[in-house]
Amino acid sequence: EVRFVNSGGGLVQTGGSLRLSCAASGVTFDGHDIGWFREVPGKEREGVACSSHEDGKVYYADSVKGRFTVSSDNAKNTVYLEMNFLIPEDTATYYCKADCLLDTEVPSLERWGQGALVTVSA
Repeated sequence: EVRFVNSGGGLVQTGGSLRLSCAASGVTFDGHDIGWFREVPGKEREGVACSSHEDGKVYYADSVKGRFTVSSDNAKNTVYLEMNFLIPEDTATYYCKADCLLDTEVPSLERWGQGALVTVSA
């Protein structure tokens, strides 16, 4: 069974930083696309970043471009999302997956594991 354990969330002030971690089981990140997503109740799921295995590039949503960075540690089968210059609009529960599909038919990405709650205070 594929599971993702997201951690590193917390409460931070505007302008602060957090580093999220996502450890996978049942799938190896190496050789797959890596997607980071965020969910806010009542809003559509947003794709934050996609690390493409095919071209080796990372694509970021305009809302986080220049502030968020994706990295990975294949030995640990773990990926990271470095978040800097956080703003209240970044408040959400964050999830990673071993693909970049929004999976809009899935009510919550919690289906594959607990997300990391990030709260940015004004």
